[in-house]
Parts: sequence; structure tokens; C-alpha cells
Amino acid sequence: MIRVEKLTKDFDGFKAVNQLDLSVSPGEVLGFLGPNGAGKSTTMKMLTGFLKPTSGNISVFDIDVLQNPKAAQQLIGYLPEGAPAYQEMTVRGFLNFIADIRGLQGEIKRKRLDIVIDQVELSGVLDKPIENLSKGFARRVGLAQAIIHDPQVLILDEPTDGLDPNQKHQVRELIKGLAKDKIVIISTHILEEVSAVCTRAVIINQGKLLLDGEPQTLERESRHHNAIQLQLESDVEEAEDQLSQITGIDAVEVLGERQYMLFPENGSMQLPQLVRFLDENKWPVENLHLEKGRLEDVFRQVTSRHNHGQD
Repeated sequence: MIRVEKLTKDFDGFKAVNQLDLSVSPGEVLGFLGPNGAGKSTTMKMLTGFLKPTSGNISVFDIDVLQNPKAAQQLIGYLPEGAPAYQEMTVRGFLNFIADIRGLQGEIKRKRLDIVIDQVELSGVLDKPIENLSKGFARRVGLAQAIIHDPQVLILDEPTDGLDPNQKHQVRELIKGLAKDKIVIISTHILEEVSAVCTRAVIINQGKLLLDGEPQTLERESRHHNAIQLQLESDVEEAEDQLSQITGIDAVEVLGERQYMLFPENGSMQLPQLVRFLDENKWPVENLHLEKGRLEDVFRQVTSRHNHGQD
């Protein structure tokens, strides 16, 4: 387990992280969210022992990161933002170098290299210099070095940055597979990634923890929870006004030609009511979609409220 207690980091009087409390257990994939400058990367650098906090405590499986950083780092795989690497080295040479640094030897080293190269699909670029790789492949090399020693904790800063949709899916599936018996912490600005991969999400702003919960629970706080997107096949006279008069519908927004978003009162389920209305009035429906909620809404609401409270 990772335990963080009253973690604080000051930079010349500026509090990048402010009294942060957090615990993460094996099997959890934690999405670490926040606007630019919220303190995400600073927190990750402190968790991995690369940056000393001003105050507070961090432990990784009961190892004090401040007192014994090297022992803690042996349990951690870290992908920093931008996936830095020695650009002149080949992929094969770099991964061998990282394996050596991590203390892997002989048959164990060979097996781990084979497993990781296969998992991240790097076999086609092993003899290319890293500086000649695409951004997507460079990101995969960064992920490979983070997992090469089979760590108990995986800390990933923007792990799918620069990847195409297929590569993103592959990395997300890999993360979910790794998380079965590990702690995984992901810092990302891609909110769909949190919904797709994470079992838990926290939102921080100005170094403070604002919200903590399962993505599905947080989505229910969204204005779009149980909202209904409706697209009609043909025009209906005064459609917006008629839709807004349906019992249980709080508001209707026009999205485009014959496209509407219906927001229910207090996030209540109004789909059956709408279907009855459409059937009874014989409206020509092309598409009907029920929203589960959007983390984007919750993110904006929480961070904006916190910013205004600081003014």
C-alpha cells in the first residue's frame, strides 16, 4: 500500500502540494487528475523519491520513502512526463542498460526483456536509435523501462501521450492487466482514459485534494448523468418547446439540426417517459442515446468552484 500523509511541497513560498492525504491499495488503478499546475507531477516526483517534500510522510509497502528512498524505488516503476531516454542509444541497448541498473541478470534478465518487448510491441524497432523513433514508439520505450523489473507500484505520467487510438487501446489493456496485483497511478489530462482504465479517480487543484471516488460514482455528479441525446429523422414543429414540457425534463439544448440534449431533473431516469412521448406522438426518431455522465463536467465544476473560493 502507498500512504501519503500531510504531504506538502513549497517552492519559494508557493505551495505546489498542500497537506495532501492519500492511500492506494494493490489492485487499484488511480487516475490522478487536475488542471495544469495543480501539483500532479510534483506529487509523483515525491512519491518516487526524486523530489524531497517540504513536510509530510510517504510510505510504499511500509518503506519510508524519505528515510530509505532506494529501497522504495526498487518497488516502483516510473514513467515521467515526456518519457525521457538516452536518445543516441538503440531501443535494445537502452532496455539492456535499464535492466542492468535494476539489477537483473542472466536468465531472469533475458526473460524479462523478452516479456516486456512483447507486451509493448517493440520487436520491430529494437535496433533503431531512440532519437529516430516516432513519439508513439518513444512513449512505448518509456513504458517498457518502467515495467522491466516487474514492480509492485507503477507510476505513469501521461502514459498514452502521442499514441494513436490503437496504441492507446493496447496500452490501456496492458495497464489493466498489470493492475491485477499492483498499484497503478496514472496522471492524465485525457478524461476518457480515467473512465476506460481507472478503478478510482482523484481531482486535485492548487495542490489540494478536492474529490476522491470511483469514476462511475463521480460521473453521477455530472449534469449529463441520465441526460438523453435525441436525433430526429425529420423536422417536428416546435420540437424544443414540446420536449421541454415533458414531466421530469429540466432543460433542453439544441445540439444541431434536429438534434437535442434533454437534461432530467436531479439526474433522474426519464428515458422511459421520453420513449412513451415519442411513441404516442409518432415522432420520427433516428437515434436515441442515454448518457451515463461525464467526468469533464465534474472536473470543471469542482476545479472552478475551488478557484472561485480562493479569490
